[in-house]
Amino acid sequence: MEPRFKRRREQLLAGCQVPPTLFRGVIGRLEDFAQPFAASLQSPESRQHSRTYIAGLLSDVERKNAESIAYRYDLDRQVIQRFIGEVDWDHEPLIDELNRQVAAAISRADAVLVFDPSAFPKKGTASVGVQRQWCGRLGKVENCQVGVFLGYVTEAEHALVDFRLYLPRQWANDKKRRKRAGVPKEVRYRTRHELALEMLLRHGPVLPHAWVAGDDEMGRPVWFRQRLDEDGQRYFLAVPSNTTIRDLEEPVPTYGGHGRRPKAPFRGVRSWCTALPAGAWTKLTVRDAEKGPLEVEIVARRVESKVDRRVVGFEETLVVIRYVDGGVLKHDYYLTNAPHDTRLSEFARVAKASHRVEECLKRSKGEAGLGAYQVRNWRGWHHHMALSLIATWFLVGESRRGKKDSPGVDSTSGEDGVGADPSPGQRLRHAGPCGAGADASAGAKRVGALLSL
Repeated sequence: MEPRFKRRREQLLAGCQVPPTLFRGVIGRLEDFAQPFAASLQSPESRQHSRTYIAGLLSDVERKNAESIAYRYDLDRQVIQRFIGEVDWDHEPLIDELNRQVAAAISRADAVLVFDPSAFPKKGTASVGVQRQWCGRLGKVENCQVGVFLGYVTEAEHALVDFRLYLPRQWANDKKRRKRAGVPKEVRYRTRHELALEMLLRHGPVLPHAWVAGDDEMGRPVWFRQRLDEDGQRYFLAVPSNTTIRDLEEPVPTYGGHGRRPKAPFRGVRSWCTALPAGAWTKLTVRDAEKGPLEVEIVARRVESKVDRRVVGFEETLVVIRYVDGGVLKHDYYLTNAPHDTRLSEFARVAKASHRVEECLKRSKGEAGLGAYQVRNWRGWHHHMALSLIATWFLVGESRRGKKDSPGVDSTSGEDGVGADPSPGQRLRHAGPCGAGADASAGAKRVGALLSL
């Protein structure tokens, strides 16, 4: 192992060591943390159940659904099940409070808002929104629900801040199924991109950001990119490898004086990349990759895209990042409306940040039961998702607290319960440190430059 990788491994291992005192007073902190979220609920019972459910999502129960959480705290399961699936309480004020806290704690002007659809495999056809559709988790078309999630990524941290359930057109037009699943009358069919725009409109003003990013499903539609541009958003969206573009910086034949002036041909981005000379790529070293420092190569060009055999009069910048993963050369393709003089290192930083939403989802699913629900109706799905995102945000706070050089120790004590240290049966899962860290280096030269992110 190279010395630089060995040193990095030692740093990561050191960061994973958590002193026992770190968890002292955690129950009291959790109770205080839950108060502003519970305050928006009308009844004392609902406020108490919300705190119980958040604690259950953070506990060591194997299956983090309403029934298991109820048994964990020696409660009637129907009480918690009704709270999640039947009681009429609005989850949106809780999400608004979450966004305010995220903005206060980790916001930065150069942050990235990232949209990412995520599927939850399900059996049967009764659960709201379930049908055979693409499931990224399984890598194939399967029976599942799909949620569109919004992540907020900064150098300090990253967190999920909102979500929308995608209701397929077949579901939206089926009155009987809608009624059985409790879908509100005002809910109509909306594409995943329309759901993303709805979240952006609601939370964009609250969360300072410089970029909007997403995977190739989000970046595929031209209208979505145009809409973001019209709204004054600077986007950096992945696109499929079969996207057709014209390189506006490519040399063209000399004009002969007759007919139309010649232009560069339209080509798929994959074949376009193959034809690039070696000197067109710039090498960058990305720090703090999951498996250590990662060396990538990047190129950016002004392009014009083409959809359905027609030219889209919309000039963009194509950014391609290539790297070796497991011995295989891979390419990521992005389109952006950023100024042409944007540094390549900034593009690489945003590309790295856009992948953090996957870590957000992994953390919420693995540590706060995001996908462990057993609800079928519209209300229950939204209630569970909201409380899971809130529970994950508590873990983010605990993780950030653990990263401090002198985190301090709460002196709260007392009987088992609020303010006490967690007993063996109250073990909380603790998310490991995972920041978005990426230093933006100075401007990059296009040919042969070796930069550090």
